[in-house]
Amino acid sequence: MASESIAIGRLDAPARQIGEILHDWVTTVDHKKLGLLYIMYAILFLVIGGIEATIMRIQLIVPHNNFVSPQVFNEMFTMHGTTMIFFVAMPIVFGFGNYFVPLMIGARDMAFPRLNAFSFWISAFGGLLLYFSFVGGNGLYGAGNAPDVGWFAYAPLTAKAFSLGHSTDFWTLGLLVSGIGSIGTATNLIATVLCLRCPGMTLGKMPLFAWMNLVMAGLVLLAVSPLTAAQVMLSLDRYLGAHFFDTQAGGSAVLWMHFFWIFGHPEVYVLVIPAFAFVSEIIPVFSRKPIFGYPIMVGATVSIGFLSFLVWAHHMFTVGMNSYANSFFAISTMLVGVPTGIKIFNWIATMWGGKIRFGTPMLFCIAFLLQFLIAGLTGIMLSVAPFDWQLGNSYFVVAHFHYVIVGGILFGLFGAFYYWFPKMSGRMYNDALSKWHFWLFLIGFHLTFDFMHIPGLLGMPRRIYTYEPGRGWDVWNLIVTIGVFFQGAGILIFVGNLLWSSLKGKFAGNDPWDAWTLEWSTASPPPEYNFATLPTVNSRRPLWDIKHPEDPD
Repeated sequence: MASESIAIGRLDAPARQIGEILHDWVTTVDHKKLGLLYIMYAILFLVIGGIEATIMRIQLIVPHNNFVSPQVFNEMFTMHGTTMIFFVAMPIVFGFGNYFVPLMIGARDMAFPRLNAFSFWISAFGGLLLYFSFVGGNGLYGAGNAPDVGWFAYAPLTAKAFSLGHSTDFWTLGLLVSGIGSIGTATNLIATVLCLRCPGMTLGKMPLFAWMNLVMAGLVLLAVSPLTAAQVMLSLDRYLGAHFFDTQAGGSAVLWMHFFWIFGHPEVYVLVIPAFAFVSEIIPVFSRKPIFGYPIMVGATVSIGFLSFLVWAHHMFTVGMNSYANSFFAISTMLVGVPTGIKIFNWIATMWGGKIRFGTPMLFCIAFLLQFLIAGLTGIMLSVAPFDWQLGNSYFVVAHFHYVIVGGILFGLFGAFYYWFPKMSGRMYNDALSKWHFWLFLIGFHLTFDFMHIPGLLGMPRRIYTYEPGRGWDVWNLIVTIGVFFQGAGILIFVGNLLWSSLKGKFAGNDPWDAWTLEWSTASPPPEYNFATLPTVNSRRPLWDIKHPEDPD
């Protein structure tokens, strides 16, 4: 009996270890583990959202295709857009902010560790609640269906008469719940940056990464709140007889559009400003030069944050606003290009004359610069109201939007993954696989979104399930869909590289890039307490000054 008990105890030991590990991760308040949870959660939904996009593109690969039904297509359209914005892009930028802001400012944790954990889990629950609609969209006693109202959920599609079952309610509550988590994380980031900087780190010596996360967090507080209010109003419409957006009862469908885009356009900058932060840290290190024009970069970031709240109605030019509103929002949209252009010139100036190392993080940053420039130029084109009237509801806008989200934000994120992977895991990634990921994804991106502009110019409308042959769209849709498979192959290599390198990669050491911000001064991965002794900062490049006292430049 004793020997049997010993054997059972040995079998139970691995299970206990797994249970202890899971308990540690589920109950953690360590900002680094929570950052990794955000990132892993986002990567999971990146794969799911990519599958949904692939389903849509297969449906549109040829005219009169019947790969999926119109209902399923609308569901994939809604879930893809919602997933990519709310449950991929936002969790990833929050994850990197959570992980690296305290390290970069010399702090031991976020200002409110328990709020940090609550914010992650409530955000994660919002995503799971949305996807539960596949099971319970028609109630627990009927077949489920996902929301089919578009990721923007325009009225009257969300009215009870048009949206049967509970799928729209899952969409509304999922976003409302995740928004609570977003507001909590933003509050935490602001408090951390303003109150927990190490001795000597004034705002003028703070890394651009921390500056840009501070601006991003402020945008989240101001932008998510109107969306949350709109979700509450929509729930009142659907269940308590309110008529905020019910046009047949005196409500306004345009009111929903205002609420949504007051959130929706600043949300673009909530996502792209962290991408700016990644690029602003990677380019100087791989160019072996300090960032060009640090004060101007900070000022441009704050200007973009301010102007982002003055441009929302350029999404509504096709609604029929008066000439004064059209003129105001056209001018304000063009103004955003000024601080954005300053940033692009400063990044190029940082590279100019530098000793550039073309590592994978730098390759993604160089692609980011080119693609974000093109996205900005097409955005300026769409800011011209008469031009937008012609193309605002066409695939030209879809191409422009994805040039920003994928060509800008996602490329910046991939650069950040490869740049900070050695710090987070303690190991180097497989360089050959990372290059395969870059080139496959780059080729796929340009096949898809370069050529998507053309059917838009030829009149192909957005949000269509199929189309007639002979309109000049056939070849372009074929090329666009082929590009999706290149991107999918790149994503699979990326995920495989992360998994393999986390277990088998070469040990990275504390500072494989010879960088200069404080996170590289501690172990890889950093200990739970971050710094045994809080550092004292005397310049914007504290670690570089210690390693290279003979080279002040």
